[in-house]
Amino acid sequence: MFKRVPTADVAEAQTLLSDGALLLDVRRDDEWRAGHAQDAIHIPLGQLQERVSEVPTDRRIVAVCRSGSRSAQATRYLRQLGHDAINLDGGMQAWQRAGADVVDDDGGAGRVA
Repeated sequence: MFKRVPTADVAEAQTLLSDGALLLDVRRDDEWRAGHAQDAIHIPLGQLQERVSEVPTDRRIVAVCRSGSRSAQATRYLRQLGHDAINLDGGMQAWQRAGADVVDDDGGAGRVA
């Protein structure tokens, strides 16, 4: 049976982030370059298994992708490893719709690709 992962909407995620959670963006490199949340770290889903040591174990992880599907996979994987992980419902599309900052690699205005 396919088990649902815990999710947070944008407002809940922002509260978690302000309380010390880490935003983990698992989108492809081109999506990241086009626009991402200011304080996110980037580990594409395809690299997560080999780079999981870069994900802190001492704080909650909020995983995000474009729409919430890939980040749900990342959340499921991290939780299997014992991480306190949660999925951002609606992904970066919801983040941008909510008016949250999206920046490009140079810190300028970004867009969700």
